[in-house]
Amino acid sequence: MMKGVDMSLIARSPKNLGHAIREARKAAGLSQGELAARSGLWQETISKVENGHAGTKLETVFELLAALDLELVARARSKGSASDFEDLF
Repeated sequence: MMKGVDMSLIARSPKNLGHAIREARKAAGLSQGELAARSGLWQETISKVENGHAGTKLETVFELLAALDLELVARARSKGSASDFEDLF
């Protein structure tokens, strides 16, 4: 779906993860409604996730990642504090 788009964002908080999902959705040229239809979720759920709602279920995150043709990769943290990364978002 997103051929040629390099999506590599750091997420250390629900806010960061929501930002990454929003950026991936935009890169795919999808509205929240279109992503909702593709993922089987409500548009309101997409909005909550993108706004960093801390109560989001992991199942919901994985449904969104699958709909965006993305995968989650866990790795050792890079150097720098979490606040350094908050400034990026």
